[in-house]
Amino acid sequence: MLGEYPIAGRRAAEIAASVERAVGAGELPPGQLLPPLRELAERLGVNPHTVAAAYRVLRERGVIETAGRRGSRVRSRPSSTPREWIGVDAAGARDLSSGNPDPALLPALGAPLAAAAARAAERPTLYGAPDVVPEVAELARAALDADGVPPGPVAVTSGSLDAIERVLAAHLRPGDAVAVEDPGWGSLLDLIPALGLRAVPVGVDDDGPLPERVEHALAQGARALVVTDRAQNPTGAAVSATRAHELRGVLAGHPDVLLIEDDHGHGIVDVPLRPLAGGTDHWALVRSTAKAYGPDLRLAVLTGDAVTLDRVRGRQRLGPGWVSHLLQDAVAWLWRTGAVDPAAVAASYDTRRAALVRALRERGIAAHGRGGMNVWVPVPDETGAVARLLAAGWAVAPGARFRVASPPGVRLTVSPLAADEIGAVADAVAAAVGATPSGRLG
Repeated sequence: MLGEYPIAGRRAAEIAASVERAVGAGELPPGQLLPPLRELAERLGVNPHTVAAAYRVLRERGVIETAGRRGSRVRSRPSSTPREWIGVDAAGARDLSSGNPDPALLPALGAPLAAAAARAAERPTLYGAPDVVPEVAELARAALDADGVPPGPVAVTSGSLDAIERVLAAHLRPGDAVAVEDPGWGSLLDLIPALGLRAVPVGVDDDGPLPERVEHALAQGARALVVTDRAQNPTGAAVSATRAHELRGVLAGHPDVLLIEDDHGHGIVDVPLRPLAGGTDHWALVRSTAKAYGPDLRLAVLTGDAVTLDRVRGRQRLGPGWVSHLLQDAVAWLWRTGAVDPAAVAASYDTRRAALVRALRERGIAAHGRGGMNVWVPVPDETGAVARLLAAGWAVAPGARFRVASPPGVRLTVSPLAADEIGAVADAVAAAVGATPSGRLG
């Protein structure tokens, strides 16, 4: 211990480790101001450059943030505190907060896994085998071609977040800025500081990221842009044809920006894909199987420009090597046999989501959701709205999971809802939050 600061060490690595341990133990709470470089150096009896190096390591790990003369502080939500922990105890309430798909719409996995096991018995996967099962690459590429995604090689990763992390790491370095949707996917907002990168919030509306906000972020030096093409989490936004044209125009003026598109809604939405790729030197588009086939499959397909995919696959070979061929073969079986009817799945979610949005608007509540399984409701008092809804028997996700600088809101997942429950949910929301004058997303 050192005065009021539980920081110790003589070398930069020791000082950084001391701070990180104190943050993890709660001895340095979020927002805690750290001592100035020279003050801490004097207390520890080390060179100020040593403390500066320690603070740099902590910034790169997403533990602290520095705001010029205002000093360095523990991040308000450090990388050791995932946004998923920001929630409510749903015990005794209907849980509309999880973001999970409807289990009734997921395929049974016994047959595809048995088929994959039978193939493995005949032709075991050994070291030196291709990282992508040829049938997976063929089927994935055909589906991408049908949606107008530019040509490119295919990789397989352990889910969307794994793919996005690998693409960011292939091109960016600690300290670089990434333009992200706000509100946006909480796991991505956690990942960026964990990689030592800086998130630059970009407002969204029902048609996707706002072009003027994207232009501003890129003009200010953001080196990458992440866009959810449809079924955006948490708002349900979907990039429209007009918005796609506008965004391509913005990107054309910044060809050196890395574009990452997340199409996690593939297979559960009937909104057409409007890919943005083609105007930048480096790009990637990722499709996860989680929502349509089940989160436990842990598989996503990734395409992009040749350089990006070569870097991703090369680095992957040095780590896990490949995603299990058992999983890849199971997914290929599901695709090949049409085990899931995308139109029927999309219709099920659309019916419930549209009914909830309509019921909320009839009660004077602004609500958003063009596709997927989530509805976003702007609220004047996020904490109060969550608490009142919980008391009424409904657990919803607080918007703090998904926000950087956008106004408060709550997210409701419709997958657990039956048609005859829509009115009761809308009544509870209306009672909890009242009408929201602007309904602004960000």
